[in-house]
Amino acid sequence: MKISTKGRYALRLVIDLAEHTGEGFISLKDVADRQSISKKYLEQIVPMLNKSGILHTNRGNRGGYILSADSSELSVGDVLRATEGSLAPVSCLDYEPNTCDRADECATLYVWEGLFKAVTEYLDGISIKDIIEHTSDKIGDDYII
Repeated sequence: MKISTKGRYALRLVIDLAEHTGEGFISLKDVADRQSISKKYLEQIVPMLNKSGILHTNRGNRGGYILSADSSELSVGDVLRATEGSLAPVSCLDYEPNTCDRADECATLYVWEGLFKAVTEYLDGISIKDIIEHTSDKIGDDYII
């Protein structure tokens, strides 16, 4: 599995919004500047995150974007599913129950199910808040006066 630029940038966008929670609606221009991502590219990602319920949008003079839930309630898996689609390694696992004609006799199905379970549990087990805390622990509180 390879995560596209869209998925990686969406995760950076969500993390940036989480880091600026409490500042009201954040403009895409501000996120683009802080993250060194094209505003036009972010404009392509936002509709996917809106549709999935990850973002709230406000138009107008004080418009912008905020997260729809606390960063502790949003997982990496949520963001990647919104932008990448299914995280299943094979198409027969896209739907539950598995409707593949060969599911009962497939010698490799357990391999794909195990991989899917491991990836899903891992990505759903990391919240946006976890990423922010991990980053601040690595960087530390380096205050310069």
